[in-house]
Amino acid sequence: MNIVIVGLSHKTAPVEIREKVAFPPTAMEAPLQQMLELPSVTEAVIVSTCNRVELYAISRQPDAAIIEMKQFLADYHDLKRETLEVHLYASAGTEAIQHVLRVASSLDSMMIGEPQILGQIKTAYAYACEYKSIGLILNRFLRKAFSVAKRVRNETAIASNAVSVSFAAVELARKIFDSLENKTVMLIGAGEMCELAAKHFVNNGVSKVLVTNRTFSRAEKLAEEFGGTAVSFDNFREQLHRVDIVLSSTGAPDYVLSATKLKEVCKERRYKPMFLIDIAVPRDIDPAANKLDGIYLYDVDDLQSVVQANLKERQKEAAKAELIITAEVSQFQDWLSTLEVKPTIVALRQQMEQFRQVEMDKTLSSLNQLNDKERKAIESMTCAIVNKILHHPTHILKQTNNATNGGLYLDAVRTLFDLSDSVEQKPDTDKSNPS
Repeated sequence: MNIVIVGLSHKTAPVEIREKVAFPPTAMEAPLQQMLELPSVTEAVIVSTCNRVELYAISRQPDAAIIEMKQFLADYHDLKRETLEVHLYASAGTEAIQHVLRVASSLDSMMIGEPQILGQIKTAYAYACEYKSIGLILNRFLRKAFSVAKRVRNETAIASNAVSVSFAAVELARKIFDSLENKTVMLIGAGEMCELAAKHFVNNGVSKVLVTNRTFSRAEKLAEEFGGTAVSFDNFREQLHRVDIVLSSTGAPDYVLSATKLKEVCKERRYKPMFLIDIAVPRDIDPAANKLDGIYLYDVDDLQSVVQANLKERQKEAAKAELIITAEVSQFQDWLSTLEVKPTIVALRQQMEQFRQVEMDKTLSSLNQLNDKERKAIESMTCAIVNKILHHPTHILKQTNNATNGGLYLDAVRTLFDLSDSVEQKPDTDKSNPS
């Protein structure tokens, strides 16, 4: 059995292609059942996010499965296969196992270390369980992917450094204040990045939010979102002494906060630390304010520098994660190979035992003069002959279990002794939740 994947991602396809092949999360039953109807596919899972669409399958004929899965993806979304083909990647076996473990561990994400992809794969797994498209192998495999992702997150620092401008601001604030509890944030303006940063601050313990904007109704709306207070744009400067963190993004042509005004604020605050984040272009806050005691001023370029430094740190941690995945791939491959060898050996022995029993019964029925001791001797002899015949083939199958050509021996034995039906995996409809 082989794990097979076909897919595309932000690395291979622009958004206008990705959106055409996305699967709505509320309508997964039909595509999963259609995948199961493909001749070469016995299990199916569909992962669909804004950055990737991937089909996971189990197949004894991986080359045929890849062709069928590519055609399915094109047909299901009414696209020409040749149009889609240039954006698709496909793999089977070890390469496919490694790819999925890397995806689940966020090593293949647009932002290395982001946690969302693991939740999205768990959702895909849940749909496959619900609609009974998953069996023994994909069930075990995706559970392995979840545990590997957890291990990567616990054993490396891949997610410990902020790699978005908005979250980098939170990380810097923690270094300035140690704790964000009982701190007050003021939003000057209502830009999207400013709003996102404010959400991160609130989620990390900031207790109070003030919002000011030239359009007061917009300030009121945003303040309500954060459970904060709207402040008139005309007199927000008079409120600054109450504020520990300022996020500014107005789009004004001139500074909305001068160094002179901030000097007065510092004196009023008795020089307690004040963190100013200027994410406006042109800048909202006079850069000269950075020379004032107690003022920590960062603009967009400063935050980008922090992000780039953190990205380099994540890349170092990613190298550690790759070593973990390499070991886990080998471990899972060992388990997968046992699914092929053990049933084949069992089926071969059962077949030989049936032949032995039939022929022995036929022979003994014509030898009525034999006593029990003689009958047992003949039975022991036939058992010994079967064991002698099977010893070497069984030894070879076990010995080549993990070898690259092990599948050739299995296929040969199943073909020579007509065992294909005997060792076919039965689907497992385990609906238990992923760990």
